[in-house]
Amino acid sequence: MPETVKRCFSEWDSVFRKYERVIYALFRPPSAEATELTREAILAFLDLLIEERGFQPLTAHLPSAQRIRAEWLAHLLPSIQQGEVARLLDQRRFVILQGPPGTGKTRMALKLLRDEYAGRGRLVQFHANTTYESFIGGLAPVQDLGETGLRFAPRRGYLTEAVVETSDGRYLLVIDEINRADLAKVLGEAILLLEPGEPDREVTLPYDFGIPIGSRLRLAPGLHVLGTMNTADRSIALVDVAVRRRFAFVDVWPDFQAVTECGSPLAKEYFEKTLSLFVEHASEEGMSLVPGHSYFLAKSDEEARWKLQWELLPLLKEYLAQGYVSGFAESVRALVQEVEALR
Repeated sequence: MPETVKRCFSEWDSVFRKYERVIYALFRPPSAEATELTREAILAFLDLLIEERGFQPLTAHLPSAQRIRAEWLAHLLPSIQQGEVARLLDQRRFVILQGPPGTGKTRMALKLLRDEYAGRGRLVQFHANTTYESFIGGLAPVQDLGETGLRFAPRRGYLTEAVVETSDGRYLLVIDEINRADLAKVLGEAILLLEPGEPDREVTLPYDFGIPIGSRLRLAPGLHVLGTMNTADRSIALVDVAVRRRFAFVDVWPDFQAVTECGSPLAKEYFEKTLSLFVEHASEEGMSLVPGHSYFLAKSDEEARWKLQWELLPLLKEYLAQGYVSGFAESVRALVQEVEALR
């Protein structure tokens, strides 16, 4: 039992000393009048106990058990609202949305660009071949009337172009899959500019990129950078500490309500099964693999079967093939077989 928890329930100190190693669950009503809340807590504990012993609630009580479970899953995976990210961008300027595949990170970024920045900005996608020259700037061939027919001249990259566009207002540079590139190399000396509280910082560039930048780069306060990062991608390196401390990281989890509102009972059923599988068996690191709600957004059961077959199944099979879910591979295989039987 963590000491912080013990201190919150100091009046039960003698209980902790005697039963600390065998306390399965703990609930204290906020007041003596909170009878309905106490009833809900007891039902939740009972549902959990009988489920772990391989039983199901009686048919008459099944709707109540399903409701409590759905509320728990929704609480366990909190949703982040677009307005919260917009406020964070205003305060921190540099933000990364991170989460499992299919949680709507890119969609939210594009909606922010449209709604909060009136379309002033652009989306670029990082990949293994993204370089300092494409992001900051470098020499590029241009046509020339001389003997060779071309010459090399400085050309601005995504960031320096964004600096020019920000000169008269706010601008959002969205970097999709930001961790697919080697950020330390791509940013170069510009990493020094990613300090939210110090907008006056400047760095010297290797070339003169013309008015209004020249060879000195400074990020105006109105320039915001929003990255997206797929936490399930194990084929790429993690963002290093120097870069990580300069961004505010926002977790984007599957949205339980989005699936519920979409309409398909079958999609909702398998969304809950998939979530429960990861919640019950995955480690903290493994939770970064849980499939997002976009794999289950279907208005009919027919559409749900199609999405489960052609979107969810390939993802789960890839996890198995790569050994990402080795700790609970048999449970994942059982889910795969169950979905395959829906054909």
